[in-house]
Amino acid sequence: MWTVLRRITLTQWIVIAMLVGIAVGIAFPHFGVALLPLSTAFIRLIKSIIVPLIFGTLVVGIAGHGDDMKRVGRLALKSIIYFEIVTTLALFIGLFAVNILKPGVGATLAAPAASVPATERITFATVLEHIVPQSFAEAASSNQMLQVVLWSVLFAIGLTQVRGRPKETMLGFCEAVAEVMFKFTGIVMKLAPIAVAAALAVTVGRPGGLKNLQTLAMVVVTLYIALVAFVLIVLYPVARLARVPIRTFIAAVREPALIAFSTASSEAALPKAMERMEAIGVPRRIVAFVMPTGYSFNLDGSTLYLSVALIFVAQASGISLTVGQQLLMMFTLMLTSKGVAGVPRAALVILMGTVASFNLPIEAAVALVGVDVLMDMGRTTVNLIGNCLATVVMARWEDEYDESKAQATAIAA
Repeated sequence: MWTVLRRITLTQWIVIAMLVGIAVGIAFPHFGVALLPLSTAFIRLIKSIIVPLIFGTLVVGIAGHGDDMKRVGRLALKSIIYFEIVTTLALFIGLFAVNILKPGVGATLAAPAASVPATERITFATVLEHIVPQSFAEAASSNQMLQVVLWSVLFAIGLTQVRGRPKETMLGFCEAVAEVMFKFTGIVMKLAPIAVAAALAVTVGRPGGLKNLQTLAMVVVTLYIALVAFVLIVLYPVARLARVPIRTFIAAVREPALIAFSTASSEAALPKAMERMEAIGVPRRIVAFVMPTGYSFNLDGSTLYLSVALIFVAQASGISLTVGQQLLMMFTLMLTSKGVAGVPRAALVILMGTVASFNLPIEAAVALVGVDVLMDMGRTTVNLIGNCLATVVMARWEDEYDESKAQATAIAA
């Protein structure tokens, strides 16, 4: 019996927990609502990861590749430009989808909007005040994501100008922090089934609970529609413009994409994906640089999810956002999403921090935990496909793509 239980993956446990949470909420609504502290405790643990994870990954991502960027400066610059353009398009496709379909409108997942602090009119002065920290400790303690990101980026740039042992020591420290926080995230995520069951039990057990369940189903549908639209509107045209052999690419990416979808982890599929990209003609040096860098700066699916989830939280809270406020949120996500790690459900970390930064009620974001596994499978798969495509595009851009390997792989397939 124990052997059978050990074979059940975390994703499978979360699916089981979803069903249990719904059943508890329907059969024992009062007990289900009383489980709120379990999901709240999980979210508090998630929020505690935010600052060290963002700081460690950004500093290592920028300063750790400083020497590589000098050696392959052209590739690095092209990669960063490509990543920024594609992830920004992902943000706005998600923003468009959530504003058209409005999955959170009419939901009762959060406190009434009257209890939420009014958002101020967006001006250049307020943007500067929101971005620039007067104290890193203060920004960290209040989870002000944009301020933490700016401070971390400036710190990393300063670190690139340091030489010798001080740089090695600080880089080693940041690498250690990032690595420990990845493991910490993994430990916390083992509690996810309990939090998922509790979150769904609370959602269903509250008055109008089944309607809330329909709302959560709608946000899942909205996300998948936006992900498909992103693939068709952005990734496919990019592949055509870069003259990527579509059938060969699909055949190569199919297996790692299935791994990413079933495990909801980009890292689980990374070795196979790198191997397959080399097999279809991308030089090893490009795969080795672009793929890992993409896992910090080019998570298209996670970025798109964040825009959908953030506006959904506002809609479910009854908060009407102006175009300026939504654009400021997208600007925040454009920066903070660069710290999303390729680990299961890490986008929750960024979402919770951004929700706190904009004074939105946390309840609607907590409710999303109940269906996050379904959304994570889709966004992780798009993350992987986007990064695989980026390696081929960069190889084409550098005029180093090996057509003969691609043709040989196509014939073998």
